Amino acid sequence: MALEPAPVAVDLFCGAGGLAYGMQLAGVRIAAGIDLDPACEHPFEVNVGAPFRKRDVAGMSASELAALYPEDCVRVLAGCAPCQPFSSYTRSATGSADDWRLVAAFAQLATDVRPDIVTMENVPRLRKHPAFGEFLDALRDAGYHCGFHHVVRCAEYGVPQTRRRLVLLASRYGNIELVPPERSASEFATVRDTIGMLDAIPAGGTDTSDPLHRASRLSERNLERIRHSTPGGTWRDWDSGLRSSCHVKRTGKTYPGVYGRMEWDRPGPTITTQFHGYGTGRFGHPEQDRALSLREGAILQTFPENYSFAPADEPVRFRAIARLIGNAVPVRLGTAIGRSIVRHLEDHRHVR
Repeated sequence: MALEPAPVAVDLFCGAGGLAYGMQLAGVRIAAGIDLDPACEHPFEVNVGAPFRKRDVAGMSASELAALYPEDCVRVLAGCAPCQPFSSYTRSATGSADDWRLVAAFAQLATDVRPDIVTMENVPRLRKHPAFGEFLDALRDAGYHCGFHHVVRCAEYGVPQTRRRLVLLASRYGNIELVPPERSASEFATVRDTIGMLDAIPAGGTDTSDPLHRASRLSERNLERIRHSTPGGTWRDWDSGLRSSCHVKRTGKTYPGVYGRMEWDRPGPTITTQFHGYGTGRFGHPEQDRALSLREGAILQTFPENYSFAPADEPVRFRAIARLIGNAVPVRLGTAIGRSIVRHLEDHRHVR
């Protein structure tokens, strides 16, 4: 069976395009990506091949969004609404209602435009917040079936991380579910499977064949620390002279994973916007004395090895690219979401 026509998605808060790229692999056409960050334009347009619009989603009108879809198509509205205090999309750290305005803006656009399918990916903690309940109520009041809104283990869908994410799928046609997990725990992709083939580089070094296979520099003290670190170990294994002053404080003692090395034969940790720093999580390479390179972080997010995050003639901006990678929806999770949409539509309409 084949869909006719293919569903068409607009990706709100599109970032570097992980969700859109993944959905596209599953057969969902991408009409446009919307994001406030201008750094998203290059990776989205070059890799996804769809136009990027620099806009604050909270300021978009229903007519502006609706105009992005071609006529007579099955419309999909997708996105990952950034939430404070869990993200850096806004600068507030108050925890006030304004922190959740982007979730409310997403809901308002969905209920005003009434696309055929709505999907959102987000942090697991959002599921317990009143803003998410209000989002679901708004969709249900607008006639959507919100059959799937659960926290997903990304490793079950081929993402080599311990990452967990909240996924919502809603449809105007009937109940919609995420496709079943693809892998059991014994089949999870590992760090070795994913980045073990890349060339070795030192801390502060760059692979001559790939400017993004670049690792941040380490101080002499941090070089000494990582040399005394073992895969899966913690800073508690170090001699006392290597420990930081924060490690002896009560609050510091509860974070054993910082300054840690990953393990070759297990999924990696959740890739964050600071994965390039050795001291910001378990981001030490399993055997090389350095933190993850930008390319390694991207591949662990299941981006293709040649995914472009910035023009080739521009200098590599470490923090900006790491932010794009860490904030992205893993491509393979995006593909699972896209497959779910295509399968649902095959079951309900446009089947030949």
